[in-house]
Amino acid sequence: MEVTIREEGVAIAASSVAGRLLDDGVPQRLAAGDPALWGEEATAEAAARLGWLTLPLTSRELLPEIGKLVEWARAQGLTNVVLAGMGGSSLAAEVVCDTYDVPLTVLDTTDAHQVRRALAEGLDTTVLVVASKSGATVETDSHLRIFEAAFRAAGIDPGDRIVVVTDPDSPLEQAAIDAGYQLVLARPDVGGRYSALSAFGLVPSALAGAEIEKLLEQAGEVAPLLALTDGNPGLELGAVLGGAALNGRDKLILEDQLSEINGLPDWIEQLVAESLGKDGRGVLPVVGADPNGVSDELVVGIGSDNGDVRVDGRLGAQFLVWEYATAVAGRLLEVNPFDQPDVAGAKRNTAELLDAPAPGRPAFTDGPVEVYGETRARDLPGLLNELLDAVPGDGYLAVLAYLDRLAAFDAPVREGADFEEMTDAWMAADAATLRALLALRTDRPVTFGWGPRYLHSTGQYHKGGPGNGVFLQITGVVTDDVPVPGRPFTLGALQLAQALGDLGALAGRGRPAVRLHLTDRVTGVAHLLAAAQEA
Repeated sequence: MEVTIREEGVAIAASSVAGRLLDDGVPQRLAAGDPALWGEEATAEAAARLGWLTLPLTSRELLPEIGKLVEWARAQGLTNVVLAGMGGSSLAAEVVCDTYDVPLTVLDTTDAHQVRRALAEGLDTTVLVVASKSGATVETDSHLRIFEAAFRAAGIDPGDRIVVVTDPDSPLEQAAIDAGYQLVLARPDVGGRYSALSAFGLVPSALAGAEIEKLLEQAGEVAPLLALTDGNPGLELGAVLGGAALNGRDKLILEDQLSEINGLPDWIEQLVAESLGKDGRGVLPVVGADPNGVSDELVVGIGSDNGDVRVDGRLGAQFLVWEYATAVAGRLLEVNPFDQPDVAGAKRNTAELLDAPAPGRPAFTDGPVEVYGETRARDLPGLLNELLDAVPGDGYLAVLAYLDRLAAFDAPVREGADFEEMTDAWMAADAATLRALLALRTDRPVTFGWGPRYLHSTGQYHKGGPGNGVFLQITGVVTDDVPVPGRPFTLGALQLAQALGDLGALAGRGRPAVRLHLTDRVTGVAHLLAAAQEA
């Protein structure tokens, strides 16, 4: 594992804080699990959240249990692995499976259309992994209930198809025992976003066919370096992140185009944003974007020279070193890297809005797009210009889409089309393309998040960070809703309540935010992308 600083300003900023970290004995204290590293107010939380430091060793104890679980699934012909989990309960496994090129369907959505896709993938060969640290995550609970009903309707005993990963003594543990589900207990002293090398990352990855032993070996090889004062990649990267942020370079552009690891920036985004974005401070990770060459950017290349800093290492080592570096950066920024104080507000709003009437009248309607919120614009190009103009000189624009993130693959493609043509067709139907179109028109970062996935990731930064974001939220009509058995709501109602709940939380903090509602999803996305090109 190697961290190479390629830009002089970054080297100076990192060096200025590295000496302080060494003087304070941070490598030795963190290796020993000292919870006082982040201040008196964070000590109690940190004391219960440092188990990730020893996961390369302790998670090896899980390998025999996971091996038996894999044998059980293979014996029943369960080759279609569906993971129901949010944030830290799913992002690491997604990276692992993408990197090892093994199939995994991740359900971190409340979009009815996307959930129906997963239900249609062949229940007769499906094993559902339900992953929730608290055991009370509303999205994951809904997925479990929906799949239980679907299995029973297909004449399948859910007890033969469901695996639960949760903390000891969580409500989900008892529910799994009562229902006779396969159960793997995770370490309670590991927070969700630091759980890549725990049962949350390992169980679904192994069921999908990834070689999880290699992950632990890779992490185990780098672990001894994290106690050193010299040649410590975690300390070096932490000094880079924290030192750069303290010097105004708090927009972390993650570049991985040449890496053999697939999707690592999405995992880093959650780890860094949720750990550091609080108390009016933080680091904003920007995924899938080109640098603008502005003064507040820090460009980090994952196995790539396209950046101020290059980070090389195999996946297991990357997981552990980024966790360590984030914890170190938290000390430098004087924030608790293990809590998420601004997430609860949006959850409370969601619960209240599930029983609330539908939103009022839109500010205006442009074709298949209704616009809600305070705006002087009267068409979509004017609105997009207004939002871009509202971004402060040190700020960013966030596009937040509560839609089916796989819908673009339904776009018609001519018979015999090559891959480039297919990609063009998919991009022209993908709401995420809006990020790139808007980024062409500003030198400020433009981020994109799928809702409610981002609520367990950048959502903490949006509400608890420096307060310099502008928000464009997108929702869409639900044409084939999914009821949630045993609950007085559908997925469509839950999804809209989550969107409105977060919009209310942002507005309550004075963040500029507008919602676009697509009355037809396909034509609405096309109309919105056309407006972005016209603006």
